[in-house]
Amino acid sequence: MNEWLGRQVAIPKSELPTVDDDAMVVREALDLKTGQCQRCGTLFSKKEQLLPSGKYYCGACVQFGRLTSEEFLVSKQETTIQKREVLLTWQGKLTPPQQAVADHLLENQQHTMIWAVTGAGKTEMIFPIIQQVLSLGGRVGVTSPRIDVCRELFPRIHQAFPKEKTLLLYGASEEKYRYSKLTVCTTHQLIHFYQAFDLLIVDEIDAFPYEGNPQLRFAVSQAIKPNGRYIYLTATPPQQLIAEIQEEFAIEQLPIRYHQRPLIVPELHWYEHWASCYQRKWHLRKLIRLLNELLKANAVLVFCPSIAYMKKVYAAVKQYFATGEVACVSSQDEHREAKVQAMRDKSYRVLFTTTILERGVTFEHVSVIIMGANHPVYTKSALVQISGRVDRKGAFNHGRVIFFLNQQTVAIRKACQEIKEMNHLAKRWRKDAL
Repeated sequence: MNEWLGRQVAIPKSELPTVDDDAMVVREALDLKTGQCQRCGTLFSKKEQLLPSGKYYCGACVQFGRLTSEEFLVSKQETTIQKREVLLTWQGKLTPPQQAVADHLLENQQHTMIWAVTGAGKTEMIFPIIQQVLSLGGRVGVTSPRIDVCRELFPRIHQAFPKEKTLLLYGASEEKYRYSKLTVCTTHQLIHFYQAFDLLIVDEIDAFPYEGNPQLRFAVSQAIKPNGRYIYLTATPPQQLIAEIQEEFAIEQLPIRYHQRPLIVPELHWYEHWASCYQRKWHLRKLIRLLNELLKANAVLVFCPSIAYMKKVYAAVKQYFATGEVACVSSQDEHREAKVQAMRDKSYRVLFTTTILERGVTFEHVSVIIMGANHPVYTKSALVQISGRVDRKGAFNHGRVIFFLNQQTVAIRKACQEIKEMNHLAKRWRKDAL
C-alpha cells in the first residue's frame, strides 16, 4: 500500500468497505454543501454539471479522469518516520552568497522564497536542505509549471542523490507513478497528491501556466503535509506574490550569478517589418545580417511569439544556411527533447523556438534574438527570463541579447530596468564583500 502514501485515488462508493486501514484518509470527491471539487478546488454548478444518472461531476479537472459525486478520494498518511543516511555526491562548491542562502534554509525552518537572478545557481543551493529533510525521514517534492524545467532538474538532482531512486513525473513521462522519497514533477501532477510532502520546492513559481491558475495553486496547497514547508524559487517574482507571502515567508535575495558576471543588458533594435519579414527577402535581410554577425561568436536562440509565426520565419531563414544548421522547436514538437539536447551538443547553429525555452534551460555560448519583443506574449518576466539564457555557463563568449521591436512597451522598459537594477545591486554586493 506504499503506492497510496500521499497519493489521492478516486474510487467508487461501492469499494469503500475495502478501505479499512486506520491510516487511510477518505474524503468525498465533490463537496455538495460548498459546491467545491476536493481534487482541484474548483466550484462547480449543480445545474450545469448534472449527469443523466443524477450524479454531479467536476468539469474543471476532467482531463485527469472524470470525478463524480458518487466517488471518494482515498489516500494514506505516513505514520512512521525513520532517520537515515542520505548520500549527497555533488562535488561543486557554493559561492559565499550561495552558501549564505543555503545556510539560512537549513537554519530558519520556515517557508522561504529564494529570489535569485537567472544563472545564480538556485538548484545547487537547495541540495543541503533536500539532504536534511530526507535524512530526517521526510519526503521531498521538487515541482515546476514547465515540463522542460522538470527535465532539466531531474538529471541534476538524480546525480546529486544517486541512491534516492528519484521519480520524474509529467503528463507523458515514460515511468509510471511509484512511491519515492524524492519526486520531481510538473505542478499539474500535484493534483494527484494529498498531504504527501514534508518539503515542497516550487521552481519558477511565477511561470505560466501556474501564475494566475487557481487549480494549480490548490494542488500545491494540498500536496504538502500540515506541518510541511514551502521553498519558492524565482528570478522574477510578481509584486502581487511578494505582497501575498511577505508575512509568512522569509525572502532570500541573490542578485549575483554563480560566475559573478553581470546579466547581459538587452540591445533594442528597431525592426519595422519583423511581423512579416518572412514574406519578402528585403524585409528578411536585417535578421539574416544580424544572425551572421552573432554566429561569429555563438550559436543563436531565436524566440518567436507564436508557433505559426516561428514556422514561417524558420522556413524562410533556413534557405540561407547549410542543411541541418537551423532547426525549430515548440510545445507541439514530438522531437522537442531531442532537439533541445542537439542544441546543447552544438549540432545546430540557430534554433527557432517559442516561449517554452524562456526559462529553466541552459545552453553554453549562445546569443538570443527576440522577434517582436513588443508582442503581448512577452511580459516583463518573460523578457527578463529569455535574456537570462545568455552567459549562464562557461567562459564569457560575448553573448548578446537582441530585442527586435517596432513599438516600445512597458514590459520592455521594465525588463531592461530590472536587469540594470540587479546588476547595480550585484555590483554593490561585490564591493561590500571586498
